[in-house]
Amino acid sequence: MDQIWETLKTNALVQGILIGLAVAALVWKSGFSAKRRALKDNRKLEKELRELQGHLNTQLKINAQGNDNLLKENEELRRQNENLRVTAASMLSKPGRAELRHSQITEAAVRLMREQAPGFAPAWEKAVRQAESEVEATESGLKRLVRRVIPSIGMNTPGGTSTAGVQDAEVS
Repeated sequence: MDQIWETLKTNALVQGILIGLAVAALVWKSGFSAKRRALKDNRKLEKELRELQGHLNTQLKINAQGNDNLLKENEELRRQNENLRVTAASMLSKPGRAELRHSQITEAAVRLMREQAPGFAPAWEKAVRQAESEVEATESGLKRLVRRVIPSIGMNTPGGTSTAGVQDAEVS
């Protein structure tokens, strides 16, 4: 048997086959290790992909909820806007609102006249002070009592005209 081993060691064909088998074993082991490493990396990447998809799904749900909330809020604001528009229109149509608007327009016109007409301001200020003192007098004391009992007498000025008439005449 020793002789067979000696012959195999010296025979070039056998040596070539042994070297080829050794190389094949190394290549096979290397391929097997690479395949195991690739499978391990593949599992790791699949796990990471599942986590990323989970994060993406969570983010999409959050965005969808945020969009739904924004749409609901937008619809609520539109409804409130429409209600306010209707309320404003109804407020303008209530009795006395036209007079109030006319009063505001008249006040603006009087301010412009004070700025533009040189002789208008002193006469206007005197009339305003006189009207304020009459209103204060009618709101307190004996004139207030008379105005409550007999409304038409309480609003008369010493000259025989009502303060409302004076205001209307001066504004016109």
